[in-house]
Amino acid sequence: MDSSILIDSFADFASTKAIDRPTMISILEEVFRTMIRKKYGTDDNFDVIINPENGDLEMWRTREIVDDESEDIWDHDKIPLSEAQKIEEDFEVGEEVAEEVKLEEFGRRLVQTARQTLIQKIKDLEKELLYEKYKDQVGELITGEVYQTLRHELIVLDEDGNELTMPRNEQIPKDRFRKGESVKAIIHKVEMNNGTPRVMLSRTSPMFLERLFEIEIPEIYDGLISVRRIVREPGDRAKVAVESYDDRIDPVGACVGMKGSRIHSIVRELNNENIDVINYTENLELLISRSLSPAKVTSMHIDHDAKRVSVYLKPDQVSLAIGKGGQNIKLAGKLVGMEIDVFRDVEELAEEDVDLSEFDDEIEDWMIVEFRKIGLDTARSVLALSTEELVRRTDLEENTIEEILDILRKEFE
Repeated sequence: MDSSILIDSFADFASTKAIDRPTMISILEEVFRTMIRKKYGTDDNFDVIINPENGDLEMWRTREIVDDESEDIWDHDKIPLSEAQKIEEDFEVGEEVAEEVKLEEFGRRLVQTARQTLIQKIKDLEKELLYEKYKDQVGELITGEVYQTLRHELIVLDEDGNELTMPRNEQIPKDRFRKGESVKAIIHKVEMNNGTPRVMLSRTSPMFLERLFEIEIPEIYDGLISVRRIVREPGDRAKVAVESYDDRIDPVGACVGMKGSRIHSIVRELNNENIDVINYTENLELLISRSLSPAKVTSMHIDHDAKRVSVYLKPDQVSLAIGKGGQNIKLAGKLVGMEIDVFRDVEELAEEDVDLSEFDDEIEDWMIVEFRKIGLDTARSVLALSTEELVRRTDLEENTIEEILDILRKEFE
């Protein structure tokens, strides 16, 4: 095999991957020196000269001439006088002989091994380049092309044709991609496993939503508005707390846009995920009230030590505060970093109604807590729902709920 074929193939790869010339020469030289060591046992007295631009390769072996009777004639860097004079007649003892070693002299097997070594070096370098490219880009947004849709993950190609993966749990539940489609995601994690880099993408991370806000909202990109906190139930609902550094700019209005023009493109990218944009404040009570939007809070009690807050609302606001499947209250709690308990405003209780705490001698405390988690804190509020609905919304068994309902009904009999 012609050395120029080996060198040219590597040079072409190096140019597409933007590998600098010294690195390219170093890798090529190491491959050929490995071949020399296998044939001669050492490469100490060899010079390897490579010109990757035109595919030239020169290998020179340098040895000192010694007398034929010398004990050193078997040393790797020595050559007997008689052998040296076959190269050039007027050579004398003590001089140095430089011989060019041709690739053909190594035999087909060694040359083939060198080729395989070079291919492996290329693969290793590709892996290293991919890792180096993405290791410092975690959290950055990229746009790739769907290459393959597998059961547990999506294979995405970046602009250089590198394969990136997006596990199923990092995809929005409603995501449905086809081969060749464009997909936006963030670099979620970059790791090296047994020498193989794995670049994982995510569309469920709060960081992905933040990057979309930066793209669509110029004021965020310019630093006039800051995204303070994001919590998400990917594909269903998100809450984004934003703050303006310019008193003349309404952060919520700027993010939503005229008639929702700015937020709509983000919602579409997230497959119609509902996004609540909230004006951030250091006033915890006000932040809690805003986080429970669209519900309107009547009053609240904050236990800072227990990181728990009791929120009181009018009866018609309780279901709004809790949200579908408890989603709104759960996200609000994550946003403010506290557990939120919802109660009906005591002033709104009908005279004939009874608070659940009055039944603590017949109903265990943890069961009462289960009802309060879903905004039920009076006997009539529990009786107003069917057994099936209570089973679905709490962690209580059906027979337990039937027993509790019997206790509450007897109170009004």
